[in-house]
Amino acid sequence: MSQTPLTTKHTLVVPSSVDMVAVLGPADVHLDLLEDLFDVAVHVRGNRISMSGEIHQVAAVEKALSEVVTIVRSGHGITPETVERIIAMVKAEDDARPADVLGHHILTNRGRTIRPKTLNQKKYVDAIDNHTITFGIGPAGTGKTYLAMAKAVQALQRQEVSRIILTRPAVEAGERLGFLPGTLTEKIDPYLRPLYDALHDMMDPETIPRLMTAGTIEVAPLAYMRGRTLNEAFVILDEAQNTSPEQMKMFLTRLGFGSKMVVTGDTTQIDLPGGMRSGLRVVEQILEGVEDLSFHRLDSDDVVRHRLVGRIVAAYDEHDARREAATAAEVTPPVKEKRP
Repeated sequence: MSQTPLTTKHTLVVPSSVDMVAVLGPADVHLDLLEDLFDVAVHVRGNRISMSGEIHQVAAVEKALSEVVTIVRSGHGITPETVERIIAMVKAEDDARPADVLGHHILTNRGRTIRPKTLNQKKYVDAIDNHTITFGIGPAGTGKTYLAMAKAVQALQRQEVSRIILTRPAVEAGERLGFLPGTLTEKIDPYLRPLYDALHDMMDPETIPRLMTAGTIEVAPLAYMRGRTLNEAFVILDEAQNTSPEQMKMFLTRLGFGSKMVVTGDTTQIDLPGGMRSGLRVVEQILEGVEDLSFHRLDSDDVVRHRLVGRIVAAYDEHDARREAATAAEVTPPVKEKRP
């Protein structure tokens, strides 16, 4: 005979100094999200929020609301996407507080604040702080490059490094690139454009040309790193899945004194020709466990673009897993029974 779940009622009193509209959202959209994602009835009267339902569900809703209130009190804006991320962290039952994660400030430029938006992103940022070389591996939209660049700009502003170096492999840097019109700079620009775009989000656009002319910021293809030692620099290698093992070794051995490196890539999006091995995949096997070096993996739950992007990434991951399982089943021969 099944037991009836224990229920409870509880009331959260929001401090009178807190804007209830910001807590509840326009037309109570934040409240609707909580009721949709938890089996709890929520009622509001003034600054009192009453909840009733199963004990653990009520506790989760109260924790989520408390985190929302904390974030609002700190002056940070709250959106439905923010509430969804808070709920995801509460459901994960991790020790980290959503308010600490979502309130972690990296950089502010022109009124826009850059901060981690998921617990895993916060751990990635912490890994960059705590290691000389960090690998950020995950699908598009997880913030692996964007957050690394924010940390680079922060380090430059704090004078922890004297320059920023941003680099990517130009996969088409062979025959096809040679046929394109223009100078070499014009030919490689499409490969580096995403890095320029991110820079413009994080710095005043008028200062970027001056810093690039002075060599304080350098954006260049990976081939330009050969033969150099990069001292007192924050170096980011983007799209690292498109490096060869030799290129990856060349890049990592450019590390100089007082420098920090972040390597980002997506091992499911390899564009190398002719079945060439990815340097990012190989380096995982070689350097896993090396001191002062961190491999941090992000997944579809960390996608911070349009919410549909996360669902698309998850669907592709499931499709790839099914295909790999089917391929493994075809390759493995059936076990023949021995006759007595």
